[in-house]
Amino acid sequence: MTAILTLTVLVLIGISIWQISKMFDLSQTERNTSQVANDNDNNTQGKLMFAFLVFIYLLTLYSFYAWGDVLLPEAASEHGSQYDNLMWISFALIFFVQTVTQALLYYFSYKYRGQKGKKALFYADNDVLEAIWTIIPVITLAGLILYGLYTWTTIMTVKENDEALVVELYAQQFNWKARYSGQDGVLGDANVRFLQDFDGKNQVGIDATDPNGLDDVIVQELHLPVGREIIFKMRSQDVLHSAYMPHFRAQMNCVPGMITEFAFTPVITTDEMRQKPDMIAKVKKINKIRVEKSKALVANGEEALEPYTFDYLLLCNKICGASHYNMQMKIIVETPEEYEKWIAQQPTFAQVIQ
Repeated sequence: MTAILTLTVLVLIGISIWQISKMFDLSQTERNTSQVANDNDNNTQGKLMFAFLVFIYLLTLYSFYAWGDVLLPEAASEHGSQYDNLMWISFALIFFVQTVTQALLYYFSYKYRGQKGKKALFYADNDVLEAIWTIIPVITLAGLILYGLYTWTTIMTVKENDEALVVELYAQQFNWKARYSGQDGVLGDANVRFLQDFDGKNQVGIDATDPNGLDDVIVQELHLPVGREIIFKMRSQDVLHSAYMPHFRAQMNCVPGMITEFAFTPVITTDEMRQKPDMIAKVKKINKIRVEKSKALVANGEEALEPYTFDYLLLCNKICGASHYNMQMKIIVETPEEYEKWIAQQPTFAQVIQ
């Protein structure tokens, strides 16, 4: 309410100042009442347009300098480089076209500004110019679309194979669970109707009559072996969720009543990513902010924030409810030996329901 009142007061003050300025203008006996711009007006406007052009370019360069470090680090998946290449090619084309067109727009606005005695030259048409600004964009966009389609098809094609690790991501408000196929490499059948079986121990609704599901492993921390293809099968218990793993350039909707899938191969372990110079700098910057915030918290009698340590995360990229922001799962990418040691320590579904 206070904010609305303050905004209303500011608007009224602005209107009052505007009215006073109009009254002041009307009180002047000697003033130019012509509504036609003269040479002085045109020169001023031309220079102002040039100044604005310089301003937006300087602002763009400053933005890259000041906030470039908030961009995602190097892709941690095999297909991530293809995704990044497509993005940077698109950015480069957009930036080049924007720079050239804006520069020409403001340059011509100044060069051909109105001047007394100057007449505009009328062109009925120009076939060469029309061909240039039609053919070049068509070829450029067609190439970009075809390259994007090829990249999309390559990334989205999931081929079942015996070497791949099959993992199910199970979404519900507001947490994730992961289910690993056992020694048989096959996930057992599952349905939400089985969630209440075994006094609630059946966390993802596995069909206990399906022998393929008895050796499945259900966890709440995702472990992935580096260098091995992971095929994700995704389900949702309640509403539409979206499994988003930004460092792996991966995202797929989790739709109630159906199974969606996505596959990628992690290529950088968690420990390796933590040791990269840009990640070290980013973590240092985050912890500096957390230290400053902790001072205020401690002064108010609250606990200080814990130091931040980088981890890969699985997030939900759909606004799925009040606690959507907190729907995340830690992802650990490790060596195959470390993964095998970890998975061997996890209880199977058959052991959980005993």
